[in-house]
Amino acid sequence: MKEFLIKTFVSSIAVMTGSYLLPGVSIKDITYAIIVALVLSTLNVLIKPLFVLLTLPLTIFSLGLFLLVINAIMILLADSLLPGFEVAGFWWAVVFSLLLTFINWLIESFVKDLRGIKNKSKY
Repeated sequence: MKEFLIKTFVSSIAVMTGSYLLPGVSIKDITYAIIVALVLSTLNVLIKPLFVLLTLPLTIFSLGLFLLVINAIMILLADSLLPGFEVAGFWWAVVFSLLLTFINWLIESFVKDLRGIKNKSKY
């Protein structure tokens, strides 16, 4: 449960940062950032595996680049579900997806480094 809350918090920071940096993405407030993070997590767990399975030949043929399209579709689906979250179009969704991935990776790697330092200090 603690890991889930941390990942949701990290994702909501990434969503807020992405909406601040990209003019084609807007979000109402921090509450909606948390809701967007939860909705995207849910879509990525429930719907994305089905999309990946159905488009596997296309994903293999494109050497995995089609996964960017699937991520953009998940973001556009979240956009259609949440009134306080707006994405201007498909290409903004692709850029937002790349930015979310980078920010999540950056923050999670920093948190893992801090955990490693904390765990090493116990010995």
